[in-house]
Amino acid sequence: MPLPADGDYNVSMEMIYTDQSETGFLDQYLPLYEAIAEKTAATLALAEEYQLGVVAITPDQIHLINRDYRNVDRPTDVISFALQDDPDGFRIPGEPVELGDIFINVEAVKNQARDYGHSEKREAGFLFCHGLLHLLGYDHMKPEDESVMFGLQKEILHGLADQ
Repeated sequence: MPLPADGDYNVSMEMIYTDQSETGFLDQYLPLYEAIAEKTAATLALAEEYQLGVVAITPDQIHLINRDYRNVDRPTDVISFALQDDPDGFRIPGEPVELGDIFINVEAVKNQARDYGHSEKREAGFLFCHGLLHLLGYDHMKPEDESVMFGLQKEILHGLADQ
């Protein structure tokens, strides 16, 4: 689907930011996350208003979340908690669709950028985009689903955070 040249995609994704890492991480990447959200809405031809939370956290904080909610006793880079797993679920007419929350490990952004040989901006954008697609119902458990999700990530990040 071709995107508008001016970057105005006419779909709102309101984001509520919380920096529990106390690093200023979200201040640095707020414009990038807003651009990724807009491009995602355009790429997926979303037609409603959306709301989501973005939380920057430390490795210790994400380790506890991963252990307590996923039974995986180690830190991870990003975790998404979707509120709209059921497309026929509870909705308030006239209000934005609440997607859920994305938790981003700020240290993983730095470490993975170094390990993969790309910029921290690219890694921060990738983790946000990955989490956002999970909130929108995409997954990568099966090879065919992985192909779709990773293809979307590449398309969305192109020109925004692909270095």
